[in-house]
Amino acid sequence: MEVIDLRSIKPLDSETILSSVRKTGRLVVVDVAPAICGVAAEVMAIVAEHAFTALRAPIIRLAAPDVPVPYSIELEQLMYPTTETITAAVRRLCALPSRA
Repeated sequence: MEVIDLRSIKPLDSETILSSVRKTGRLVVVDVAPAICGVAAEVMAIVAEHAFTALRAPIIRLAAPDVPVPYSIELEQLMYPTTETITAAVRRLCALPSRA
């Protein structure tokens, strides 16, 4: 398993992302922004365009729901991916049978 923390999105380090996908064959994308039109979607598009054949399982995307951000801090915290949801997604991805 590799963890890539994108420190910037402009420029986006596509080569590091693609290298990792080619090595591991899997991808979980985590973003605190909504899934629609976000950085996670762009990362997934780059992988689909340039490393699709390297994928051994479907890509999993964890993102905030497509709703307005609540004013309450307690409710806002419920929107974002957590250590538990990320761990569950990685385990789910690893449990999937590999494509040939």
